[in-house]
Amino acid sequence: MGIASGIVLFMVVWFMTFLVVLPLRIQTQGEAGDVVPGTHSGSPEKHHLKKKALIVTGISAVIWSILAYIILSGMITVRDIDMFDRMGPSTEEAS
Repeated sequence: MGIASGIVLFMVVWFMTFLVVLPLRIQTQGEAGDVVPGTHSGSPEKHHLKKKALIVTGISAVIWSILAYIILSGMITVRDIDMFDRMGPSTEEAS
């Protein structure tokens, strides 16, 4: 795994984790009883994005390090997920 693919993997993990964490512990304007005119009552009162981004960064760093270890150690390779044998025999098996 190169540097660019490592960064891309981290960003994918970060955004997927962020989308999971985003709706947690959110208080809507309707629940707070203070609906701003022109907005929906389901709009967030306080979203805590900075706190959630920091938490997501820590969680995704742990998940990324586990995935990077699995990829770099060779436990799972692209050939392991090739269900239809489209890649053909590997160079190790051919010789």
